[in-house]
Amino acid sequence: QVQLVESGGGLVQPGGSLTLSCASSGGILRIYVMGWYRQAPGKQRELVAQITTTYNTVYTDSVRGRFTISRDNAKNTVYLQMNSLKPEDTAIYYCSALRTISERYWGQGTQVTVSS
Repeated sequence: QVQLVESGGGLVQPGGSLTLSCASSGGILRIYVMGWYRQAPGKQRELVAQITTTYNTVYTDSVRGRFTISRDNAKNTVYLQMNSLKPEDTAIYYCSALRTISERYWGQGTQVTVSS
């Protein structure tokens, strides 16, 4: 059973930066496709960035060039470096580990608020 724990969220001013971390216990993250999703109030959860087991990355258009997803398999941790943050980036950010359609795990989420 994979357990994911996110950290690093908080309040930041527009233009600022944050780094989110997602650490795993009970599982080896290197065998999973890892993703960061977010859900803003009143909106559906959306994929923000994804990194495969071979380090291929995908980003949603609104964050490409500002966010960077990375993984450290030795530390069983995935990161999301977020730069040039905008108020519209405000959301709860969730970490996801996907191996098959029937095997996906979620973290509990971490709040990111971008406001002056």
